[in-house]
Amino acid sequence: MLQHLNQTAIKPQRVIIVGAGGFVGSTTLKNLQSKGIETVGVTRQSIDLLKPNAQHALAEYVQQGDALVMVSAIAPCKNSEQLIENLQMMQAVSNVIKDKAAMLSHVVYISSDAVYADDVALATEDSKVQPGSFHGMMHAARELMIKTAAGNIPLAILRPSILFGLADPHNGYGPNRFFRLANQGQKITLFGGGEEQRDNIFIDDVAEVIALALMHRSNGVLNVATGHSHSFKDVADLVVKTAGKAVTVEPTTRQNPVTHRHFDITACRQAFPAFVYTDIAVGLQKVQQQFSGQQ
Repeated sequence: MLQHLNQTAIKPQRVIIVGAGGFVGSTTLKNLQSKGIETVGVTRQSIDLLKPNAQHALAEYVQQGDALVMVSAIAPCKNSEQLIENLQMMQAVSNVIKDKAAMLSHVVYISSDAVYADDVALATEDSKVQPGSFHGMMHAARELMIKTAAGNIPLAILRPSILFGLADPHNGYGPNRFFRLANQGQKITLFGGGEEQRDNIFIDDVAEVIALALMHRSNGVLNVATGHSHSFKDVADLVVKTAGKAVTVEPTTRQNPVTHRHFDITACRQAFPAFVYTDIAVGLQKVQQQFSGQQ
């Protein structure tokens, strides 16, 4: 749960986004800039966190009073090699946070709900961290690393659920893959009958929650989820309807047990009572409009 050092929203002096070229980072950068917040975007082109000089290069960006958002990752993390690389990236950032502790006013880390056990049906911020995948292990370890590095610096750890948006680079199973297949006129193949229910969040909402955490200088852990889960079958049907294409949605023989993931978002409502998540149908319509505008 988050605790606010700023009870009312106050624009941070300056924000450094590490991973500003990625899906979440670039959307957050635009969101903060639209609010008139001075923002410095650090991309892989400017600093490769796997290079030996990464720590020194990043440290040179830090000025007195800066807030730092860490979102850079090799994701999804699929194997031990990528796990090690992700930890190496976080080590460079953690070292900078420790060395520049007197200058940094706030730190935000974008984690994932993958830190919870796969069979957690109703997730809260108090759910046990017990990842069952390399991706979840990566984020759990990085949470510990950045928490240790931050020390007394206010630290907000945000754990988003499944993200969807036009610029998503991963094409993961769910809204993003379904959207691309539908707009290409290709059939959508489900895992089993697509019975599993998941909470899908529009990328703009993630960026807004990050901005709210920065402006309130929040400290603690928060799940970033809408509180409404939908089956993959229902999401696929909604994507097809939104795309307006004659696309079939086909089931397959189930290979794995059905699991669901729901979120109790009481903590988010308490932290940001005026914020309302985008309904999945509205979010998909916005993505479709953005896609059509690029044609």
